[in-house]
Amino acid sequence: MNKKNSLAIFESFKIRRHYDEEKEKWLFSVIDIVAALIEQPDYQTARKYWNQLKRRLKNEGNESVTNCHQLKLVAADGKNYKTDVADAETILRLVQSVPSKKAEPIKLWLAKVGYERLDEMNNPEKALNRSREYWKKYGRSEKWIQQRMLSQETRNKLTDYWSGHGIKKDDKFAILTNIIHKEWSELTVKEHKSLKGLKTQNLRDHMSEAELIFTALAELSTRQIAEVEKAEGFEENKIPAKKGGKIAKDARKALEQKTGKNVITGDNFLPPTKTQKKH
Repeated sequence: MNKKNSLAIFESFKIRRHYDEEKEKWLFSVIDIVAALIEQPDYQTARKYWNQLKRRLKNEGNESVTNCHQLKLVAADGKNYKTDVADAETILRLVQSVPSKKAEPIKLWLAKVGYERLDEMNNPEKALNRSREYWKKYGRSEKWIQQRMLSQETRNKLTDYWSGHGIKKDDKFAILTNIIHKEWSELTVKEHKSLKGLKTQNLRDHMSEAELIFTALAELSTRQIAEVEKAEGFEENKIPAKKGGKIAKDARKALEQKTGKNVITGDNFLPPTKTQKKH
């Protein structure tokens, strides 16, 4: 398997996965997850179970099934076959549809490998506390943590606006976010992550205080402009995204001119490599 396709191990079960570079997230083989849930090592039996479950969920109007799509993954015989895959959020929802004593262990397993905070949607306060403890553990200052949380609140208000005005899919959120980010920082999200040496990590968790502030300014401006213009739907919201990003870009350039320092930085909070530790 290449670096985009790899295996993750849950107990004795091998879970195939693929890294989607465009969306910057892992996609897991649904059948492999189902096999682990029903503790069924026979692939064909797990496949039949998933097909039956998929039909039932479709009949019930369950949206999780529509979030699954197919990719070619390597099977046990070494050949590539199309198989249903889904991201961690969708997998968590599907897990709830399978009566299994392995449901909770699989949720915890997904959390351990860093793909989801399990109960963020149901318990936001718990998620915030978990995040705060995580940042403290890795040496973030109280000032940085406060700014990170304020930035997240600003982000949530923007996505709430999008959700309430005709934008439903996460990939549309990602495109609009990238427009804002490119406008204020003159880098795409992917380019900014590359500058910081990040791969699957969350970019905002590795931003400086200034980067967080300008990101928040761009997103706050975007939301307020969208509200005034009553932007509805994906295409219309591209306009306030560019306008909001430009407000933050102008402010960034004014600050850089006064201080002589770049706001955008390659600094991150990654642990030092072995080579760095020797020096």
